[in-house]
Amino acid sequence: MFCAPARLSPAIKAPRNKLIKVEFSHDLIAMTKTPQSKSLQNKSLKNKSPQIVTFGCRLNSYESEVMSDHAKAAGIEDAIIINTCAVTNEAVRQARQTIRKLRRENPDSKVIVTGCAAQIEPEMFTAMDEVDFVIGNDEKMKAETFTALFDEELERCEVNDIMSVTETAGHLISAFGGRARAYVQVQNGCDHRCTFCIIPFGRGNSRSVPLGDVVRQIQHLVSEGYKEIVLTGVDITAYGRDLPGQMSLGSLCQKILEFVPDLMRLRISSIDSVEADEALMQVIAEEPRVMPHLHLSLQAGDNMILKRMKRRHSREDAIAFCDEVRRARPDVVFGADIIAGFPTETDEMFENSLRLVDECGLTFLHVFPFSPRPGTPAAKMPQLPKAVIKERAARLREKGKARLEEYMAGLVGQPLDLLMERDQVGRAENFVEVTVPGPYQPGAIIRAVLRRDPSGQLLGEVVL
Repeated sequence: MFCAPARLSPAIKAPRNKLIKVEFSHDLIAMTKTPQSKSLQNKSLKNKSPQIVTFGCRLNSYESEVMSDHAKAAGIEDAIIINTCAVTNEAVRQARQTIRKLRRENPDSKVIVTGCAAQIEPEMFTAMDEVDFVIGNDEKMKAETFTALFDEELERCEVNDIMSVTETAGHLISAFGGRARAYVQVQNGCDHRCTFCIIPFGRGNSRSVPLGDVVRQIQHLVSEGYKEIVLTGVDITAYGRDLPGQMSLGSLCQKILEFVPDLMRLRISSIDSVEADEALMQVIAEEPRVMPHLHLSLQAGDNMILKRMKRRHSREDAIAFCDEVRRARPDVVFGADIIAGFPTETDEMFENSLRLVDECGLTFLHVFPFSPRPGTPAAKMPQLPKAVIKERAARLREKGKARLEEYMAGLVGQPLDLLMERDQVGRAENFVEVTVPGPYQPGAIIRAVLRRDPSGQLLGEVVL
């Protein structure tokens, strides 16, 4: 074990239980608690269950559930585990801010930091007085890490070289929050090197979870009452390339639907459209249990910017993909990631990204103001003024808001099948969130017609 981000700094190994000072050269937060257990306890906080605070992506949410199970099995309590994100500088800043806040509020608890930011910049977190342990992305998924933590045998900084990890094991999680939707990891890491992205240094190279492990996990979750499964990973359209046989994301989906006939909804998370295989296109077109919602990793709508990002598609490729899927599945709804203010982006280049929203028929936009990440090629490119980046991000968000409002207005009067996530909030197959009179148990599927109340708000009216 060593405490250093791959290729970014020298190896450091911190002595256990000793604070050291080290010299070194997409912000969703969710909190869950594990059941009570028996170690890491302080007299003033005895029997307090550990908390897990999750930043960032769906994959992190899944991995937090794995850590919750490992912590429970190891008997850990009186601990706070912060599962960080590194996609932007802002995500890292929020993680550090949260660590300080949690330490102030829980002075006697163990504070454990993990996730992509911890993997990439372990020295920074190790140097924080508020942090007791720093754990890498590979280590956080291993039961023995939490056993060592319980036995007080864990090094203060346990961060391995993520590029040396060659396999991603399946994990049989016991539950996932409520009883509605669960995320299942099918892949981790990325073999591509987009110029703006630091994530490969936090996740390593692409590796797939074997088909049997994925199926067993989904069978278990469905038997526990989950109605919808979301397949997640870093680059899930790369699924299967490192496995024997002719596996792909599309063939994985086909096998899941075949071997888990009781699964009601299968949702695919963010994909790279240029990697979509024939089997994936077929399953989207022909399988009603595959949800008609795709989130695309587009990032920009100008060909020169896409080239400077080292993306593998053109704007024409993106438009053609959306047209092809829409012909095969007319009810499909698209979301997309788009970066505003990438280095060298001119007004004309930005307008191309703005037009792409209409040309692809995008409904759900996830807009990132460009944030240079140290260690990436884009950080060395000529940067735009922050005010320009902010203004372009605002214009993209306004465009996305208008597109979503237009789409929602077109649904008024139509019946939608809603999977209830909370007592009065459900999610339609097209990913639209609808408020309905409740209460309903999470996991219930109801049918509702979209209506407008006098204020113009969209609500669901339950129908039989």
